Amino acid sequence: MTAPVFEQPWSIQPVVELLGGRRFVALTGAGCSTESGIPDYRSPEAQKRPRNPIQYQQFVRDADMRTRYWARSMVGWPRFSSFEPSASHAAFADMEADGPLIGVITQNVDRLHQRAGSARVIELHGALAEVICLSCGERESRHAFQERLLGLNPSHVSVQGELAPDGDAEVEAGAEFRIPTCRRCLDGVVKPDVVFFGENVPKPRVERAFAMVDEAEAMLVAGSSLATYSGFRFAKHAVQRGIPLVIINIGPTRADAAATLKLEAPLGAALTALSDKLHPR
Repeated sequence: MTAPVFEQPWSIQPVVELLGGRRFVALTGAGCSTESGIPDYRSPEAQKRPRNPIQYQQFVRDADMRTRYWARSMVGWPRFSSFEPSASHAAFADMEADGPLIGVITQNVDRLHQRAGSARVIELHGALAEVICLSCGERESRHAFQERLLGLNPSHVSVQGELAPDGDAEVEAGAEFRIPTCRRCLDGVVKPDVVFFGENVPKPRVERAFAMVDEAEAMLVAGSSLATYSGFRFAKHAVQRGIPLVIINIGPTRADAAATLKLEAPLGAALTALSDKLHPR
């Protein structure tokens, strides 16, 4: 994919000089995926229309909230799952294949890094591509679950709504909307296999991410404001280790004061230029 061309004066050379010759880990956020068309919560444009994401306890305890979530998700999923990787995703895949990038820790739940070709990806917040039963642990692909949702709610199939950041859509559910039960235990609450707001990232996943940072000789944060601690802690860990921390992001981030270098530039264009400079073709 060709990165879009921007006229803003910026140079990737300082980033090349810091990361060149070093094995680095990437921590990625919504900025990678907004270029694919997926909306986010914290960009300047998103702030014009604030949205309230569903909370974990709401989903678990409130059957009406679950109905609302799945009705919205059923409408939003076809569009969300059709998005293609951006130039940013392609650049990370290239840098991993070429050697300097040891892996990606992503806060995104869209699985676009893998679709672009990245092999070593830690999905910090899980992925919407799967659902899980909270009672028995049964996993099911989101596509299969979608078919079951559609089968139970034929009158809802033609409903349309604006896509929201969680892969759902701005629609309202009627009282008749039905949610499939777990296909194994037939009774458990089925939840997307992602970390909701108010829910903790599983400890083994956090430990694997810290271990990846410990392998690296530098860290690149791309497209994230690091507003949530779940991602910020890894940037903080990189600084505590004394390795360079490079940030490419438009707008402030929580780690700006601690960064070795901050570059404000369009992400796809910057990462494509970085990949080309580290390994010219």
